[in-house]
Amino acid sequence: MNLGRMLSTAWEEDPKRLAFTFARYKFVAKMVNGMGAVLEIGCGDSTGSWIVAQHVGHLTAIDKDKETLESRPALNDAHITSVVHDILEKPVAGLFDAAFALDVLEHIHPEAEDAFIRNAAASLKPHGTCIIGMPSLESQVYASGRSKRGHINCKTEEGLRQTMERYFHCVYLFGMNDETLHTGFGPMCHYRFAIANSRR
Repeated sequence: MNLGRMLSTAWEEDPKRLAFTFARYKFVAKMVNGMGAVLEIGCGDSTGSWIVAQHVGHLTAIDKDKETLESRPALNDAHITSVVHDILEKPVAGLFDAAFALDVLEHIHPEAEDAFIRNAAASLKPHGTCIIGMPSLESQVYASGRSKRGHINCKTEEGLRQTMERYFHCVYLFGMNDETLHTGFGPMCHYRFAIANSRR
């Protein structure tokens, strides 16, 4: 299998980033294991999506960038459907047991984040689960110039919690440093996850 365009670039520039990316997908896969219909928001080239698809009934992977989505690997997997869709414009048709977005929210302008999370929540069943993974605000002092230009909406632990609590009754925060998931001191997290369920 060939990697898609995004992860091929990561492999060429900094191979260890693939380990971090796949660890994030593995965590999501464990959280949604056994669920029927799952939505990935901002799937990019869908390379990591296959990790989650193996654990669920069906994965719908959306991205607004048609060119990047079409660079996805040729996966012979009936468990994945890739769709061009902009979540900022409207929810995804149907209701899902879970939705997740990895490395997406930090690229969404703060003025648009409510539309992003509101439409993600509206795509879920009433007690569905939403998982958001993103770099921490504290990590940005170590980010490359290119990353900083694209990371316009990173958050502290409390900032991410407050954002998710506007749309969900239950929110749980985890930190991740490289491939290691933890519940340690928030400001020392390089990456963080919010797991939320029961939309308001």
